[in-house]
Amino acid sequence: MPIAIYPGTFDPITNGHSDLIQRAARLFDKVVVAIAVSSVKNPRFSIDQRVDLACQVLTGVENIEILEFDTLLVNFTRECKADVILRGLRAVSDFEYEFQLAGMNRRLAPEVETMFLTPAEQFAYISSSLVREIAALGGDVSEFVHPVVAGALIKLSNGLS
Repeated sequence: MPIAIYPGTFDPITNGHSDLIQRAARLFDKVVVAIAVSSVKNPRFSIDQRVDLACQVLTGVENIEILEFDTLLVNFTRECKADVILRGLRAVSDFEYEFQLAGMNRRLAPEVETMFLTPAEQFAYISSSLVREIAALGGDVSEFVHPVVAGALIKLSNGLS
């Protein structure tokens, strides 16, 4: 079975991300969770924090590797010898942007396929940005993220690192 790469900023990693990664791990020999440094998106958590949170949340998932990257995705995909770029689709609204990305990635790296997975129904509405906003306003995010992530969000909201 091929190697898949699942890219994102994971700022923070949510239960939706975890669900997708665990399901992908059953479909592929290896899943590379590729955490983008992404200064464009101005992440709230540092790259080291995001990698650490992903490592803690995904403990026990055997065939994954968590790596950071700060390069063109298709180049990183080639470096990892991945055959598939895995993307999540939560709603129809995600499709247009993801379709555009898939087309560009195919143009840049025709040997790499893009595969879309939908999250489990209970995670379809979760996004990292919504989770960050709820946490920043003092809301309970424990339903949407792993307890270690919830704790990190509380620290972040309180101005602690």
